[in-house]
Parts: sequence; structure tokens; C-alpha cells
Amino acid sequence: MAVKTFAAIDVGSYELSMKIFEFSKKSGMHQIDHIRRSIDLGTDSYSKGKISYEALDELCDTLREYRHIMESYKVEEYKAYGTSAIREAVNTTILIEQIEQLSGIHLEVLSNSEQRFMDYKSIALLGDEFESCIKKSTAILDVGGGSIQLSLFNKDTLVSTQNMKLGVLRLLERMNTIGASKRQFEPLIGELVEAQLDIYKKLYLRDREIENLIIIDDYIAPLINKGVLGDRISNIADVKTVDRYIELAKSITKSELARRLGLSEDVMPLLFISLILLQEVMKTTGATTVWAPGVTLSDGIAFEYAEKNGIISIKHSFEDDIIACAKQISKRYMGSKKRSETLEALMLSIFDEIKDIHGMSGRDRLLLRLSAILHDCGKYISLSNLAECSYNIIMSTEIIGLSHKERLILANVVKYNQLPFEYYEELSEHAAIDMEDHMRIAKLTAILRLANGLDRSHRMKFADAKVSVKGSELIITAVTDEDIALEKGLSENRSDFFREVYNLKPVIKQKRSF
Repeated sequence: MAVKTFAAIDVGSYELSMKIFEFSKKSGMHQIDHIRRSIDLGTDSYSKGKISYEALDELCDTLREYRHIMESYKVEEYKAYGTSAIREAVNTTILIEQIEQLSGIHLEVLSNSEQRFMDYKSIALLGDEFESCIKKSTAILDVGGGSIQLSLFNKDTLVSTQNMKLGVLRLLERMNTIGASKRQFEPLIGELVEAQLDIYKKLYLRDREIENLIIIDDYIAPLINKGVLGDRISNIADVKTVDRYIELAKSITKSELARRLGLSEDVMPLLFISLILLQEVMKTTGATTVWAPGVTLSDGIAFEYAEKNGIISIKHSFEDDIIACAKQISKRYMGSKKRSETLEALMLSIFDEIKDIHGMSGRDRLLLRLSAILHDCGKYISLSNLAECSYNIIMSTEIIGLSHKERLILANVVKYNQLPFEYYEELSEHAAIDMEDHMRIAKLTAILRLANGLDRSHRMKFADAKVSVKGSELIITAVTDEDIALEKGLSENRSDFFREVYNLKPVIKQKRSF
């Protein structure tokens, strides 16, 4: 493959960033330029729900400049993403249309979980350094303009991820709203942050000991790397060193600090808020080492593009992280691990056997696995209203790596596993589902319903079932010595919907060991 030039554009809450990369299968990813411009989109979006005309004009002017820069580099493809400032505006669709018309740049909006997953991928791009770090108990602090995300790893497994509305621009806007003086910023922000982190610690950290803290943000990496005084050439430091550099940063003027770090003086208030956040998180987690790799969302955008196009590969399994996140949610709501595993194995056997019929993707297969894990999470709240409670839990709980649409599909699959299926004309009246996604819900629901019906006794009689297609029949053979009369009887009603969706008649058989 020849060298390919790609641009990654991040329309953030307080900065518009573009990185230009060269890709090749021989040398992988190589950054050749990084252009940044401070544009405050978040303050208006967070406080008023809309971005001002003036900020929109400035954004479009800058994007036109970026388009010309891309032309000068002969960029072949680009991806431009908006984050919380665009996402939280009440008129997002109008903004996207205006931006494309005025700048010629097509902008997509990331959900919070998609954004944080791309940030996480940007660290994973560092390979062995990342893998070595998360083998120990590790927390990732991802600082954005609108919120922060705290993700916990234990033995290279993602165990939890939580979002808190403590973004640097949002906190700055709150301080300005209450008329806080510069001297009050640190104690007042400290109070706000500490209150939420105390709750987070009780719910998720408890007695967990964190060794490593990885920070993703736009400004702290230069401070740790350069050590304010220019005496470091490393992005890893122990917390005592980090604390010392933070105190040094507070002791010099904004203009001098900006000069030493190579940053604009305009962003110094945001840097100081980032430092307060970092100190509070270090104190809460008890981390001993801080790693600030200096990666940004743009790196994650580029990595995802290269990964999807087979330009680079990485040994870390991001799909396993999504599965691990779902398993933690199931555990929180007392889900049955063994039953979920039985359902998942049977559902995947069916999915794989009829892949030429359903035409679904690997991403749909992932959603099917997630539906097996979370199919009964609502029972924690109500056994009689399981479907609605499960739906509400999934829609209210962030699953890192899934888009909002994917979470909506998953929630509906789990819901209609229990309730009568709503056809497109009914479902589209109260859910943002198009016809294609409605069919995905129907196909996935049909498999979940059928598998769930075959394990109604929860005795896992179909744990080792064999699945095959013969003509117009789907043959499911239980390899068990137990009586399966109950499963055969209860599966008939659920089989009807499967037959309706796939035009295959499920036939239940049994093979005994004697």
C-alpha cells in the first residue's frame, strides 16, 4: 500500500484541533502536523443550550482554513467529530447542517461513550507501554470541557467507567456565574470536585488500591513532560513529583507558565482547573504514579480509521473491554453469570449458523452477546416489570464503546425479549429508530427469544446444543440426559417470532449420552 494522508479534526468545547497523519502498512501511523485554535463553544452550549452566531461563524471560518491546509497536504480522507459542546446543544442537527454548508466540512457528533472510547484507543496505540500499565490496578482520567470520565482497570480488564459533569470549561463557567474571584477558584472547585469524587469512591473504588493514573487532557502532559522548569524529558512521574510541579506552576505568572509550556495564555485558566482535578483524583484514588502520554482525541480518530482499514493492528481487544463493561453492569444488578454464558453460547451458535440468511455484521454479533449478558438486569428492580426496567437500566447506563443508537438497539432487543414485539409503525412513533435498525432489532430479538425459551428452567440443558440448518428448518439438538419437555413446550410461542423473521422453523431435538 502506498502512503495515505489522513486528517483527524476534533471540534472540542474550547479548542478546534486538526492532526495530519501519514499511513502505510510498512511504517504504520506518523503524525506530520498539528494545528490548534482556541474557540469557546462550550460556555454558550452548557449555559444556554445553543452556540452563539459569532462562535459558529468563527468555527466555520477556522474549518475553511483547515480545509485549505488539508488541500495543501493532499489529504485523501478526513474525519471530523464534534464532542460535548455540539452534542449538548438543543439544535445539534441544525448546527451540523450549517457547519457543512458554510465550511464544506462534514461533521459527525460522538456520544460520550464513543468519545471516551476513542480517547482510550489513543492510549492503546502506544502498545506495550499501555499493556504493561493496565496489568496493574489502573485508573484513566479523561478530562474534557464538559465532563470527566474515570475508568478503572484491574489485570488488563476494564471493570468500570463513569462520567461526571466536572469538565474544565463547565467548572470555569460555574465559577464565573457565581462571581468567584481567582483566589476562590481553587477552594470552590476543590469542594465541587471532592463532593462528587467521595460518592464515586464509595460506589466504585471502595477499598481498591490504584497504582497507576493515566491522564488524557490537552494541557497537563506538557507540564509533566517539561516539569515546568524544563528539567524532565518523561511523561511518567510519581505523585510527589507531580504535586511539586503543580505547586511550582501556581507560583509563577500565567504568561511565564504559558511561555515555558508552549501554550496560549488564554488556556491557562483551563490548565489550572485541570490541575485541581488531577490533584483531587490523585488524592481519591491513592495512585502512586501518573502517566500523561500526551495523546488526544485526534490520535484516537486516526487510530480507529487505520484499524478499520487494516492499515495497523493492535493485540489489545477493544471488544473484550465492551463485554467486560457489560458484565460489570450485570454483576451490579445481580445477573446470573452462568445463565448468561449459556444463553450467549446458544445465541452465537444460532447467529453463526444462519449468517448467510440474516446478513448481519460483526458489530451486530457483539450486540447479541451484550443482550445475553444484560437480558434480565431489570429483575433487580422488579420481577413483574422486567422488560421496562431492563430497558431503563441499559438506556441510563453508559457502556463505553457503544454509540447512543447501538445502546438503543440493545435496550429494545432486551425489552422485546419479554414484551410483544412492536412493528415499525408502532415503534417509530416513540423511538428514534429507522427501518434498517428496526430490522436489526427484530433479527436480534428473534434469536434472544428463541434461546431464552430453551433455558426457561435455568438448568442449562442446552449448554452444549448443536445447531444446524436443514432446508426450511433450524435444528437445535440438546446434548443432555435430562427431560426437555418443559423447554420444548415453552419454546413454541417464542419460535413463532423466529420463524416470522427468518422463515426458518425451529425444531428441538435431544441426544442422550446413553
